[in-house]
Amino acid sequence: MTNCDLCPRNCLADRTQHLGFCRASAEPEVASVCVHKGEEPPLCGDKGICNVFFAHCNLQCIFCQNYEISRGTVAAEKVFYRTMDEVEERIAMLLPQTENVLGLVSASHYADQIPEVIERLHRRGLEPTVVWNSNGYEKPETLQMLAPYIDIYLPDYKYADSELARRYSNAADYPQVAQRALQEMVNQMGSGLRCDAMGMAFRGIIVRHLVLPGQVRNSIDCLRWLAENLGTGLHLSLMAQYFPPDVPLAGKGWPDALGHPLRQEEYDEVLDCFEQLGFSNGWCQELSAADRFRPDFSCQQAFEL
Repeated sequence: MTNCDLCPRNCLADRTQHLGFCRASAEPEVASVCVHKGEEPPLCGDKGICNVFFAHCNLQCIFCQNYEISRGTVAAEKVFYRTMDEVEERIAMLLPQTENVLGLVSASHYADQIPEVIERLHRRGLEPTVVWNSNGYEKPETLQMLAPYIDIYLPDYKYADSELARRYSNAADYPQVAQRALQEMVNQMGSGLRCDAMGMAFRGIIVRHLVLPGQVRNSIDCLRWLAENLGTGLHLSLMAQYFPPDVPLAGKGWPDALGHPLRQEEYDEVLDCFEQLGFSNGWCQELSAADRFRPDFSCQQAFEL
């Protein structure tokens, strides 16, 4: 890669010489490769998924749950793997312990290196189901490049409100960009989720939406767009696991309602909308998920098993 144009930021940074918006270097920086059992049931089954958590991110959300590894310059002690060889070896060690599913988490800024990762695994005789777990802020051209290597898309659809996207993620164009990305994913996969006899997914798309405190209207608008444009047969994961990270990204305190966890009545209103719109496929969470799914990126096994 010379001048990076992998994501919608199009910052054109030569990452061998200087850092772009996401602050990622040219070589892969991976904070954790670990077995994770907290994904949707068709992705992790009983044994879990092998998740690769890439450092850095192209959104910089002020409420990011993984803020230790996503924001700005990531502390050296949070990056456990810095070469393709190290990443390959760790995946090869853990994958047999899982349901043979590989999750690539927040990898958009390293998308050009993903084909090599998958091809290396194939040369070892490893053929995992590959899940592209992203924030939804993607370029269709990058997704088209990845198409031969990805089996399941697991994108977020965070915002239908441009002003909210600007304030919370410094990306006023998020709604339009994510909508184009979602449509490209559906063009590739269809809007369904194909599962085997054991209930494990092997092809398709699951769209995630994290319900934020104080922003029920945004969540309802997201659901309406999905219903009208991608259909109510889509599999949705409505997440309630928001918690205020220890260190807000911007300012001295939390804006609006972000300083407290999601309230049950807020989440229930979004669930009611899900049903009223006619969605029938998907998953919801207990509000206690905010405590269960907090990562610790000071160790390689970032999530409790």
